[in-house]
Amino acid sequence: MFEVNQTTLGDYFRGPGREFAAALGLDEQCLQHATAQTLAWGVSNVVIRVDSPSGSLVVKQSRHQLRTQIDWFSRLDRIWREVDVMRALAKCVPVGSIPQVLFEDRANYLYGMEAIAADHRVWKGELLEGRVDVSVARELGAWLALVHRQTSDRAELKEQLGDRVVFDELRLDPFYRYVATHDERVRTQLESLIADSLVRQDCLVLADFSPKNVLLTHERPVVVDFETGHYGDPGFDLGFFLSHVLLKTVKNRPRPEASANRFTEYLKLAQVFWGQYLAALRVAEPPTWTANAARSPHFEAQCVRHLAACMLARVDGKSRVDYLDPDDLPLVRDFCHALLHDGVQSIDDAFERLTAVALR
Repeated sequence: MFEVNQTTLGDYFRGPGREFAAALGLDEQCLQHATAQTLAWGVSNVVIRVDSPSGSLVVKQSRHQLRTQIDWFSRLDRIWREVDVMRALAKCVPVGSIPQVLFEDRANYLYGMEAIAADHRVWKGELLEGRVDVSVARELGAWLALVHRQTSDRAELKEQLGDRVVFDELRLDPFYRYVATHDERVRTQLESLIADSLVRQDCLVLADFSPKNVLLTHERPVVVDFETGHYGDPGFDLGFFLSHVLLKTVKNRPRPEASANRFTEYLKLAQVFWGQYLAALRVAEPPTWTANAARSPHFEAQCVRHLAACMLARVDGKSRVDYLDPDDLPLVRDFCHALLHDGVQSIDDAFERLTAVALR
């Protein structure tokens, strides 16, 4: 495999990728004047933005070993699952809300995609800088509901995207199974959640829907990074997304340098996202899975379990957030343990519990 980076990308387009370069109008003159910038998209791939006189694109190549402190490996061909998911999404989401695939190089586990406007902002960065925009959460809630609704009960997608090996390698094993192995207090609950989640095949699940993968442009939020996509349990998407927002809510809990108002602003993001998701899901017509999910206590309870497990994994799993203060960690653990042990059935109840422990 020809491994690309900022330095070698030009050699790639002059060598093994020359046919793709020709199709994109990247002739030698363009390559000589092109600039390459490595983007900070996650820990599992190399992602490089290319700007040249003929236009811009992003090149993405998978890596076997992920960039984490704890050893973490995944199969290289997961990148083709991402391409398949992007093409499935392109048929059901608004144009411009995900990048367009431009080419794929199977021999080198690499593909090219449309570049987002260079002046975009990563939503995670905005949130960590204290800039809260509830309208983004509202748009994302409706967008995820559209994905789940439009892909539910689709036999062809279930066949194409039903394999969950990569989902296990990048989510269940380093998140749930790793924590279960190291924390006897929640081992039974997490093992049960893994088993329950693997049984479900309801719709397309992105499994990496989080603020770091939302790019804000002047027109709309753009969602990226789909290699963990599969046909499975939609509760994971809800729990995963909400866990990221609530962790940032915890970061802004009252303390000498932060007021209760900041905590409330961040919690509002989670509340608006959840409310909009449910509202958008209810427009589904029977007999799809989504017709009753928005009213099902079992579905909501599954979302709560995933919320607790994902949130716990981000402080004790293989991929841990780096923005919490040390004294935030016991609060997160206690909150998640309580959700898992008490069998909380409602997301709103989970919000209320977090408020109670963070503001006491």
